[in-house]
Amino acid sequence: MARPMPKALTLTDAAAERVRELMSRSEKPLVGLRVGVKTRGCSGMSYFVEYAEEKKKFEEVVEDKGVTILIDPAATMFLIGSEMDYAEDKFQSGFTFKNPNEKARCGCGESFSV
Repeated sequence: MARPMPKALTLTDAAAERVRELMSRSEKPLVGLRVGVKTRGCSGMSYFVEYAEEKKKFEEVVEDKGVTILIDPAATMFLIGSEMDYAEDKFQSGFTFKNPNEKARCGCGESFSV
């Protein structure tokens, strides 16, 4: 019996609420937020989140907790099974990722490697 493929990405309640809040502020119509990875940082890759006005070819669409996240096709293999969260503290706020594919993370937390 084949195992079900893991979801590309799941969201916490806090992340979904922040996505809704960000989308409501946009002056342009959006289909969701796009998540991907870029080559940079001391460990090799870092996450990015941006507004998505339209779905690009081959993007994975994740609908979770009433919001839509589009996953950049180049990032799909790096994000499979990850959880997206949103956290705020006295010093910073932003989306965070619990990624089972990460093998290392730099000391500052800005980049990771798989």
